[in-house]
Amino acid sequence: MINLIEHPTRAPEELKKSDIEKKTKKLQNRLFELQRLLYANNHHSLLIILQGLDAAGKDGTVRHVFSCVNPMGCNVKSFKKPTEEEKRHSFLWRVYPHVPGKGMIQIFNRSHYEDILVPTVHQTLTDDIIDQRYDFINSFEQQLNNNHTILLKFFLHLSEEAQLKKLALRRSDPRRRWKYDEADGNEQPLRGQYLKVYENIFQRCSPDFPWKIIPAEQKWYRNYLIAKTVVDRLEALELKYPGS
Repeated sequence: MINLIEHPTRAPEELKKSDIEKKTKKLQNRLFELQRLLYANNHHSLLIILQGLDAAGKDGTVRHVFSCVNPMGCNVKSFKKPTEEEKRHSFLWRVYPHVPGKGMIQIFNRSHYEDILVPTVHQTLTDDIIDQRYDFINSFEQQLNNNHTILLKFFLHLSEEAQLKKLALRRSDPRRRWKYDEADGNEQPLRGQYLKVYENIFQRCSPDFPWKIIPAEQKWYRNYLIAKTVVDRLEALELKYPGS
């Protein structure tokens, strides 16, 4: 079982930022071409899930890693606290409309996993219901796979010290203050509990769709790891243009 406290949050010291940024640029150029192939083939789709604690860098990942793709073939959905209408339905009800169609890339900034995380930490649902949600999520992701949707799940990991610094910056920087929510301060003391739930998620989710834990304190390394994972997975499809 993964112990997140022992998992690195920074790049290996021997890596050079300038070298990694050059590699990332090449990966983004390749991702642009692979997206065209994905769209032209119209057979597979790609769902990217970004999870992490507050200030982990989910928005920045979307902005920096995927700025290279054609917006006509890529959508982003941010899942926040369920609305009253959403609460009247199954927790996956609000997710299904955003599943990517053939040839499309869909990015979830937070996801259906929030509906396990928050109720578990705040004990708003029984253990039996939480257990059912694990089963439903595994079944849901298997359905996606059966429909030729590639599923990549990333957990952006940073240390408590780095998280506190980022939250403080949100409060003090006028350009970032709009991102700060008082609820962030209430949730931060529960950090250890959230990490334990994530560890359980990593253990109980289907091994066919494993999580990749991303050291996220340095943007350049985070961006590189995610871009490389996406490119490698699309490359493995060996896509060709129709008629070629």
